[in-house]
Amino acid sequence: MDYLQKYQAWLEDPGMDPETHGELEGIRDNLAEIEDRFYQDLAFGTAGMRGVIGAGTNRMNRYMVRKATEGLANFLCGLGKDAMAAGVAIAYDSRKFSDIFAQDTARVLCAHGIKVYLYAVLHPVPMLSYAVRELQCTAGVVITASHNPKQYNGYKVYGKSGGQMEPDDADVVTAEIAKVTDLTGIPMMELEEAQKAGLLVYLGKEMDDSYVARVLELPIRKEIFAQVDPDFRLVYTPLHGTGSIPVQRVLREAGIPGVIVVKEQEQPDPDFSTVRTPNPEEKDALNMAIALARETGADLCIGTDPDCDRMGLAVRDADGEFVLLTGNQIGCILMDYILSARKEKGTLPANAAVVKSIVSTNMADAIAASYGVTMFSVLTGFKFIAGKIEEFERTGAYQYMFGFEESFGYMAGPFVRDKDAVQASLLAAEAAVWYRMQGKTLLDALDSIYHRFGYYAEGVLNIAFPGREGAEKMQNTMAMLRQTPPVEIGGVRVMSVSDHLTHQTVDLGNGVSSPYAEDMPASNVLIFTLEGGNRFIIRPSGTEPKIKLYFNVKDETMEKAQKKLATISQDAKERYFH
Repeated sequence: MDYLQKYQAWLEDPGMDPETHGELEGIRDNLAEIEDRFYQDLAFGTAGMRGVIGAGTNRMNRYMVRKATEGLANFLCGLGKDAMAAGVAIAYDSRKFSDIFAQDTARVLCAHGIKVYLYAVLHPVPMLSYAVRELQCTAGVVITASHNPKQYNGYKVYGKSGGQMEPDDADVVTAEIAKVTDLTGIPMMELEEAQKAGLLVYLGKEMDDSYVARVLELPIRKEIFAQVDPDFRLVYTPLHGTGSIPVQRVLREAGIPGVIVVKEQEQPDPDFSTVRTPNPEEKDALNMAIALARETGADLCIGTDPDCDRMGLAVRDADGEFVLLTGNQIGCILMDYILSARKEKGTLPANAAVVKSIVSTNMADAIAASYGVTMFSVLTGFKFIAGKIEEFERTGAYQYMFGFEESFGYMAGPFVRDKDAVQASLLAAEAAVWYRMQGKTLLDALDSIYHRFGYYAEGVLNIAFPGREGAEKMQNTMAMLRQTPPVEIGGVRVMSVSDHLTHQTVDLGNGVSSPYAEDMPASNVLIFTLEGGNRFIIRPSGTEPKIKLYFNVKDETMEKAQKKLATISQDAKERYFH
């Protein structure tokens, strides 16, 4: 069925609601728009699905949510009655239709006799992960598009470990979703009926209290909160998302002094009306927090994204200006703080381990090695960090201390198995308080790390490839780079190419191929190792129509490292994405 036939089928389906029908009527004469909405079904991968809100098979709407849930329900029914009785936990964020999509998810699952634990109000991703583990559910679902612009929403699926669903199970769910063709005939149970039947339980204060209690166990130097300078101030913004209540609560109950909240961004707002995009990776998202910090004399700004799995920091420098730290820098500061504090307290185990994604900075490896801690690198996606924790617990070979991704995701307490900005906010505040007591800032802590291990600089480029034509261009670009890899980038020689699809590394000097990362799942990632240990990494995004380019460089000074980074990244962009 081509896109026009799909469009016509939706238009003529008597079960479609009037609003959807009217939206489809409104694009009747726009072939390009029809094609973009119907040329494919919204992709369901190992992280679920994410897309622009609207009518169509390539959009986020109630019908695609119900279709995905019907596929998930059939998968769970296939696991047997015990899996159905263990149930599914569901949470949602502050985006448009998130509550409706969550309720529809619950209604479809309950219609299959699957027990559902639904958060009564919006909650962060990490609290959903915690609930799955605490309730011993078979699966979990979060309605969120994370840090994407307001036009997006999404559907993330979790396995029984509390991490995002394993690839093998996700493949089965994807196959089940593909079998669903009657979008308006999917069985649904009314919420009141499901609650009376014991199939629907609303989650609230008890689960919140349990999660917060576990987070409050994380600070290593708890005693410092009562000793810190009373003039200490930090500004927090939830960027209109789900972090407001839990982050403020853990900071308050931990005893962090001087927490000031950006009132204009405190309440949930699906339009994210005060920011261009609710992404703490971008400095302009923290503009209001920085302005408030200047006004109140605060030295630190903390921002969390709408589903509160990512955290960003802005720190006042010696000139009084605020510097936005990168995800790599935050990850290294937190890792160094945790390992040093544990070493001081005598709680750093001999088999301690930390985990990062393959695209994250090599500086973290140097930090870990200095403490005698084993570093593991995994594919991009926090589910792979969660997988390592599962492995550690199964074998007993290592004890997990900390994990992070350069995309502003961090997690220390393994009672959660996804990025956790509630945890990260508390740990960042603890580190800031500690360094304040030494007369230092988090920037001073970062400078100390550079002095000890060398000057690392990292950069990320996002190249958008929208629509069907864009998807083909992404495939062609990756194929071209495999067939004809560059021999140099920005004047720096390429020493080898490692391909995560083939699990092979090719030495460009002699053409010899050798096994690479055979313990990792196959993934569409290419790593170009440059002379001097620098790296250029490229991969298509798993959730958005774009290619991501990562650059890791090291040099004698930060000035030299930044100059080299700019030259390499500019050359790569102009050569392949002009």
